[in-house]
Amino acid sequence: MATMESLISLVNRIQRACTILGDYGGDSGGAAAASLPTLWESLPSVAVVGGQSSGKSSVLESIVGRDFLPRGSGIVTRRPLVLQLHKTEPGITEYAEFLHKQRERFTDFAMVRKEIQDETDKITGKSKQISPVPIHLSIYSPNVVNLTLIDLPGLTKVAVEGQPESIVKDIENMVRLYVEKPNCIILAITPANQDIATSDAIKLAREVDPAGERTFGVLTKLDLMDKGTNAQDVLEGRAYPLQHPWVGIVNRSQADINKNVDMIAARQREREFFSTSPDYGHLAGRMGSEYLAKLLSKHLESVIKTRIPGITSLINRSIDDLESELDHLGRPVAIDAGAQLYTILELCRAFDRVFKEHLDGGRPGGDRIYGVFDYQLPTALRKLPFDRHLSLQNVRKVVSEADGYQPHLIAPEQGYRRLIDGALNYFRGPAEASVDAVHFILKEIVRRSIGETQELKRFPTLQAEIASAAYDALERFREDSKKTTLRLVEMESSYLTVDFFRKLPLEAEKGGDPTVSNVDRYAEGHFRRIGSNVSSYVGMVSQTLRNSIPKAVVHCQVKEAKRSLLDRFYTQVGKKEGKQLAALLDEDPALMERRQKCARRLELYKNAREEIDSVSWAA
Repeated sequence: MATMESLISLVNRIQRACTILGDYGGDSGGAAAASLPTLWESLPSVAVVGGQSSGKSSVLESIVGRDFLPRGSGIVTRRPLVLQLHKTEPGITEYAEFLHKQRERFTDFAMVRKEIQDETDKITGKSKQISPVPIHLSIYSPNVVNLTLIDLPGLTKVAVEGQPESIVKDIENMVRLYVEKPNCIILAITPANQDIATSDAIKLAREVDPAGERTFGVLTKLDLMDKGTNAQDVLEGRAYPLQHPWVGIVNRSQADINKNVDMIAARQREREFFSTSPDYGHLAGRMGSEYLAKLLSKHLESVIKTRIPGITSLINRSIDDLESELDHLGRPVAIDAGAQLYTILELCRAFDRVFKEHLDGGRPGGDRIYGVFDYQLPTALRKLPFDRHLSLQNVRKVVSEADGYQPHLIAPEQGYRRLIDGALNYFRGPAEASVDAVHFILKEIVRRSIGETQELKRFPTLQAEIASAAYDALERFREDSKKTTLRLVEMESSYLTVDFFRKLPLEAEKGGDPTVSNVDRYAEGHFRRIGSNVSSYVGMVSQTLRNSIPKAVVHCQVKEAKRSLLDRFYTQVGKKEGKQLAALLDEDPALMERRQKCARRLELYKNAREEIDSVSWAA
């Protein structure tokens, strides 16, 4: 059977772990924090609310059984104090720990008071300003019950000297931020010598908990009421009924505090006050700070039991979200050199898969290469200045210069060759442009592939190294492709297609006059016929190159990039030592911190689930 102590102790441990990880509200880092309430917010706790000088601090000290809170007039509690009480085995020395000093144990509770004061002054200065930044304190003692109490600044109606005019609203908003949460149990402190109708704590509790289901009313200073008056109507629930019973408290007087009357003696006096009081004797069994602590602890147990299914559901959803985020962020890098090399190679393969998907059509980019061959190359070929090169004036000039002092006898072969060589030289430009266009597309695909490889985003150094290696490889492929395509052009110049020119004399015999004189051979029609013949031959070569240039480019650049883009990089990485491999896997510090936070929160939530499951089964 799960005991009350085991349930509440479990919640205390989880809350403390949440506190250490900063998982108690606001931005805790990670996807789960953005989509779900934090685990801290889903766990019940007790917020102590009251006006200034209502006796809040004394009630807390009575529950703890230790004198440890700062005292004074006016506003003393200027920062929320999250107080976690952990019940220990009998005989264990009491001690306190602050979140901001986790490794330091305080056994002198006067030093605890001083530390609270000093830590408050760090944020607010020695003024009367307030701050919403909480102080987290854990007390371990065999004399306490397992509880989490939040001491909040006392509500006030007017600003005093040294405080801004907004202080009244600022304090109320801060307190409201805690008590509005449905898992918050409200401990509303009201002095008995004040009209309950004017109680700041009750007024605020009524606004956020109109049914009174989460509110526990506490009356302090019963021993200071005017003679002849009592608070029976309130304590018996007639003046202001709540779902839970009112509890009366008698705190130490200022004289007792000045005399250092210890809490054990103070509790004994409190018991004697109620047991001997003619007004409250019949209520003595449910009065006093000890009863209040047990009442809160019992109620907390009941609330925890009802909330366990919801808490478990929240934990399971958070675990799923955190595991998904860790998968997205990547697991921590191994320290072993062999494992690091394996990781680097796996990351390179992941990049290579994305790169190939772009080329093969799984992702956009490869279609642009086809655009170079289908549009850019044909357009460039059509725009070559053959009209100017084969103009009547240029043909006459080239043919005449080729003849020299001896005019050609039948066909101006040297003139033909010079005209064809000059025309074919123009194909170099489109050939090189096609190579360069595909090169820049491949570089852009490399850049995009690196950005789209999720596994690589953790490692900016490795990204840069892969990009550099890939760009170097593409540059080598471009040079090889350029040589190959230019060779295609040069090959067309090196050996002309003989069959094409053998047809020319036959055509002359069919349609020409063999008795044409040399004078007629230098007539305008003769040169036009030469230009037309060369143009036909160049057109045939253009069609050939239009088909062969894309093949050469794809073979030398695209296919080679798919086959061996990172081959040299693999060889270089294989020769690196441990420190060099670790340098390649040097992560972005912000991402490392994010992963560490995520991993710590995941561990917290898994441990919490295991503990809740174990307690639930025991119950």
